[in-house]
Amino acid sequence: MLGKAELLEAVAPVNRGIASSSSDRTAIQAAAAILEGRNPTPDPLQATDRLNGDWRLLYTTSRELLNIDRLPLASLGPIYQCVRLAENRIYNIAEVNGPPLLSGIVAVAATLEAVSTQRVNVGFERGVIGLRQGLGYKSPAQFIGAMQTTPKFSLFQGIDFRINRDRQAGWLEVTYLDDDLRIGRGNQGSLFVLQKV
Repeated sequence: MLGKAELLEAVAPVNRGIASSSSDRTAIQAAAAILEGRNPTPDPLQATDRLNGDWRLLYTTSRELLNIDRLPLASLGPIYQCVRLAENRIYNIAEVNGPPLLSGIVAVAATLEAVSTQRVNVGFERGVIGLRQGLGYKSPAQFIGAMQTTPKFSLFQGIDFRINRDRQAGWLEVTYLDDDLRIGRGNQGSLFVLQKV
């Protein structure tokens, strides 16, 4: 029987899904489904201590995220999903590695609304794209604090834009959750495997 170690081993060499083959994706989907069937946290939205915090993306089938790697002269660095249940918010932060002084970030902030014990509706509200240096980026937690206290970054810092919640909404379901691993499914059929940092 496949378990957590096998899933982690399967996702390790595929660079979050960027370098995955069809057979890799099939094996990862199968391993994820087995773990989902053994979910130790059947009501993940009630398990705030486990769910809250910063999560690093290990694997996804989301083309929207993986396409960030196609930026010229850049490569996709770590991607984080930061859950703040007390504020009913979620932040997705992708680090983009480039030439010295040209490394950047792509960040989006969204609201969460629980609709079941496993599923939340997600309403994207704000996006920020810019160079790490200009935005003063040090870590996901530090940048979330900056986003919360800065209503709008200046054009010299980066591009800060509002997102139409009605057109950019979806849902996310937590299908497996333990102390350091989370598996989720999105409304576009995407699979997400994340590890707590």
